Amino acid sequence: MSSLSVTPAPVTRLRLTARGRRVIAFLVALPVVVALGLAIVGGGAALASGEGGAPSGSFAEITVMSGETLWSIAEDVAPQADPRDVVAEISRLNALDGGVVAAGQRIAIPSEYLAAP
Repeated sequence: MSSLSVTPAPVTRLRLTARGRRVIAFLVALPVVVALGLAIVGGGAALASGEGGAPSGSFAEITVMSGETLWSIAEDVAPQADPRDVVAEISRLNALDGGVVAAGQRIAIPSEYLAAP
């Protein structure tokens, strides 16, 4: 009769290769990058919602016509006010950089500057 001898397998530690370390680092960094991206996108949405600007209902929207500028719009909607102040307020309310508007663009006009009929 032959006898079998069973020897226990040696215990080895799990070794992480360089590729495995990169995968783990990526998996750890992925939620951080996603969270930052959502924070940036969410911050832009909060700015666009107008919560930092005028309360809802305190402005009227107009459509910019061909050839109109912020200056001409300011003179039309508030002839009694200083156009510089009106342009500054319209730019702030609409988050316009450089004060440039295009034909067909919808912009908000603060109700305080609307001319009385």
